[in-house]
Amino acid sequence: QVQLVESGGGSVQAGGSLRLSCTSSSYAVYTTTVAWFRGTPGKEREGVAAISGNTTLYYADSVKGRFTVSRDAAKNTVYLQMNSLQPGDTGTYYCAAGRRGVGDRLTSSTYLYWGQGTQVTVSS
Repeated sequence: QVQLVESGGGSVQAGGSLRLSCTSSSYAVYTTTVAWFRGTPGKEREGVAAISGNTTLYYADSVKGRFTVSRDAAKNTVYLQMNSLQPGDTGTYYCAAGRRGVGDRLTSSTYLYWGQGTQVTVSS
């Protein structure tokens, strides 16, 4: 199966920054739609950001102006730069790929392939 690998999570104070990375040895994440989701216990995974054809970007309202998704084709890596972090951003962040048809890019059921997640904790 296609495997995605996330990295870059950690624990920071409110107002801090982190950069998450998503890569795969078996999928071209540098050219297809790739999304980031945040999961918390007992809740459905929330779409955070996505990058699609022609570098079109999508963001949840809660992160607009603070998060930026990008990718590096040479490294087959997608990034999520997270600035001005706040406690509400805490959760496990997952990289998703393999979009189904024309599904909404910030809906979890849209994607076939997922990484194992990287933990982000933001304290007050």
